Amino acid sequence: MDGKKRANIKPGIKVKIVLKKDQRTGKLTEGIVKDILTNSPNHPHGIKVRLTSGDVGRVQEIID
Repeated sequence: MDGKKRANIKPGIKVKIVLKKDQRTGKLTEGIVKDILTNSPNHPHGIKVRLTSGDVGRVQEIID
């Protein structure tokens, strides 16, 4: 699923995000969404979320 649309992302789902420090390398971090930080309905670089681990980044992939 697409991590660029806010409607696809809900707290409690498993996602892969790219952290700010990993944007150059593209390294993904996996976790569970705690909060959605982007207010707009979509974002070209991915919706910004906070994971339960406390990591903040943009959703690249939604894991079913």
